[in-house]
This record gives sequence, structure tokens and C-alpha cells, in this order.
Amino acid sequence: MRSLQKVLHVEDDPSIRTIARLAIEAVGRLTLLSCENGKMALAQAEDFSPDLILLDVMLPDMDGPAILKALQRQMDLSEIPVIFMTAKVQKTELDRFLSLGAFAVIPKPFDPMTLAQTLQDHYERFHSGC
Repeated sequence: MRSLQKVLHVEDDPSIRTIARLAIEAVGRLTLLSCENGKMALAQAEDFSPDLILLDVMLPDMDGPAILKALQRQMDLSEIPVIFMTAKVQKTELDRFLSLGAFAVIPKPFDPMTLAQTLQDHYERFHSGC
């Protein structure tokens, strides 16, 4: 299994994008493509070839579930874990996100000091088949 190196992150809030960038690039030493909306992510995802996709759920034009569906039509995600990041963490919501094809859900607010390790842990769990 190759290691986690490239993360595609879709988040409309500039302050959350900045914190995530620091957490993923500076703390985690990973390469990040940060997109402020689904259209931008769909345009760049294939060329970027992410190892993991991190999607905000609540976005203005195209929400996280819609982005996931569009990405599933656009590229093969069988080897790419998709993780939603949201404040909506009720069991019914979590079940819905997982039923859409997400591998995991990370609650907001997240800890910037542990985000990269959390992504790494999910990546390894995804590829170990657990």
C-alpha cells in the first residue's frame, strides 16, 4: 500500500480552509489541493489524482453529497477514501453519509494538530479492508 500523500479538500469557509491547510500541509507534511466549491473540485480532481478526498457537507452551490456523486461519475474512487467533515453528526446523518459512499465522517470543529493523523489513520484503515 502506498502512503497517503495527496489530499483534495473542498470547503467554502476561508478560515476553515486556512486551518485545514496548516493542519494538512505544515503539521501532516501532505500535499493539499484546497477548493472553495464543488465546481472547482470537479475541474481539478482527476489531474490532481488525490489519495484521499475530504468534503465539507454544507456548501452553497453543490453540497458534499452532490460533489461525491459527481466525482463517482467522473473518476474511479474505489481506491480513494472519501471523508465528510461536518458539524452534523447525528446517527441518522452519519448513516446517510456512509450510505452515499463516504468512508468516514470527521466532526467539526476538528483539532488541527491531529487532523493529518486522523486522515492517515482513515486512509490506512480503508486500504487494510477494515
